[in-house]
Amino acid sequence: MKSHLAVAALSNAAARRGDVASCVVHSDRGSQFRARKYVHTLHRHDMVGSMGRVGACGDNAAMESFFSLLQKNVLNRRAWATHQELRIAIITWIERTYHGRRRQDALGRLTPTEYETIMTTPATQAA
Repeated sequence: MKSHLAVAALSNAAARRGDVASCVVHSDRGSQFRARKYVHTLHRHDMVGSMGRVGACGDNAAMESFFSLLQKNVLNRRAWATHQELRIAIITWIERTYHGRRRQDALGRLTPTEYETIMTTPATQAA
């Protein structure tokens, strides 16, 4: 992977979320996450970079699980005519299903979207 993809993803996430100062961005030790452009983008948005330990496969377990679900629920469902079509299908699945409908025990059986709404409202009111 080239660093420009990681930089673009980080920049898009920061633009979409708004205030991302002090957010921790965890990654593996891939060269794209150690690249100067990526580190500069982290600092420009006042975000904190976090990297997993070398050889600690447990650090990637959550992402491996996510990619397995993505492959089963989107990629392997049918043949995709264009990259744009696949891109829209992936975004739709993440936003509607993965974040919007998937209840998690660690979040008190709330969806990530419900949890974030509950947790951000008091913080916004306090500010």
